[in-house]
Amino acid sequence: MTRIDSDILLNRFISYVKTYSESNSEKADSGIMPSTPQQWKMAELVCNELKSLGLENVHTDENCYTYGLLKSSDGYEDIPSFCLIAHIDTVDEVTGKDVKPIVHKNYDGKPIDLPYGITLDPESDKYLALAGQQKETIITSDGSTLLGADDKAGVAEIMTAIEYLVHNPEVKHGTIEVLFSPDEETGHGMDKINLSMIHSKMCYTVDGGHIGELETECFNAYKSEIIFTGKSKHTGDARPDMVNAVCMAASFIANLPRQEMPETTDGYMGFYAPLEMKGSIEQSSVLVLLRDFTEIGIKKRMHIVDLVAQMTAETFNGTVQVKHTQQYLNMKEKLDEHPLIVDKLVQAYKDTGIEPVFKPIRGGTDGSRLTEMGIPTPNIFTGGHNYHSRYEWASLTQMTNAAEILIQLSQSWL
Repeated sequence: MTRIDSDILLNRFISYVKTYSESNSEKADSGIMPSTPQQWKMAELVCNELKSLGLENVHTDENCYTYGLLKSSDGYEDIPSFCLIAHIDTVDEVTGKDVKPIVHKNYDGKPIDLPYGITLDPESDKYLALAGQQKETIITSDGSTLLGADDKAGVAEIMTAIEYLVHNPEVKHGTIEVLFSPDEETGHGMDKINLSMIHSKMCYTVDGGHIGELETECFNAYKSEIIFTGKSKHTGDARPDMVNAVCMAASFIANLPRQEMPETTDGYMGFYAPLEMKGSIEQSSVLVLLRDFTEIGIKKRMHIVDLVAQMTAETFNGTVQVKHTQQYLNMKEKLDEHPLIVDKLVQAYKDTGIEPVFKPIRGGTDGSRLTEMGIPTPNIFTGGHNYHSRYEWASLTQMTNAAEILIQLSQSWL
């Protein structure tokens, strides 16, 4: 069953990834929403598209959330409504400015050498190898930037599915809300959402990866800010009372469990992720992300950070302050309380000919936060791969399948 015009989807996706909308984690952490002015341009683009499709109450609010409502088909007003969500920003770890997408039609499975010294090798990427076997059309950047499929593939899929329903009124459906959010990549995507904007009792984020993935659980996530205070003194006359805060910070990182770092974990394993270290002899700080799938596990990680930080400060005769801040919580428990929301999505997958693959999100989505805020929100795949890197690629075949599932989801609730 193929109802989506893949060329329309491809052209829309290319237009989106060429639109610069990188967010900024540091500014978002300070409360600025959106964290960058360029996100307004992407919001304007999708807002105008929603208006052109004739959706109701289309607007972008003062915090850069873009909303639209597709009315139900006549006679289907009592069907439960749902909201489709994707985010418009791209991560700031790799530049998303001046993206130059390259379309590789009927990919043959050979290594892809991009112009800027990046090679995508199917030998080390099983999903890329599979795309080659199936001669899928894939999209990459030119290697000088990321691609931006996270999450502009999701935006394009939602928009294309909504466009199909608008242009094919014989396909009946209930009310469907659409929300495009800023600053998801900074972890602040739902910080300033006006929940009264969303009338549905359930949402679905379109922000996953490989075809078939259906995500209903994620990390419990905290960030830990550790500030070491030392005592500055001329280095030539430092003995015996200089206290070097830089050395304290470095020692602290070195004493975190090496086998529990992002690069040494996968599946349901949690981790400590030192993200940033800066400062001077007098004061140095470390930013660490803590991730675990259980409440007991995340509390243990915070306790270990406290212990290692205090031990380090005492060893160097300095002082330390630790602050733990909750970012999002595992959505599994709340989703388990509303099984029908996931059941209808599973039905949509299967009716589209795709077997759902349940796997944990080793990260978070806007859906994690929404679920925590009382609106259950599972996550749907987009067909994007190798996110947050210059090796990022997306499969047009898988993107088309994701858009098809969104159409079928509207049928599952009839």
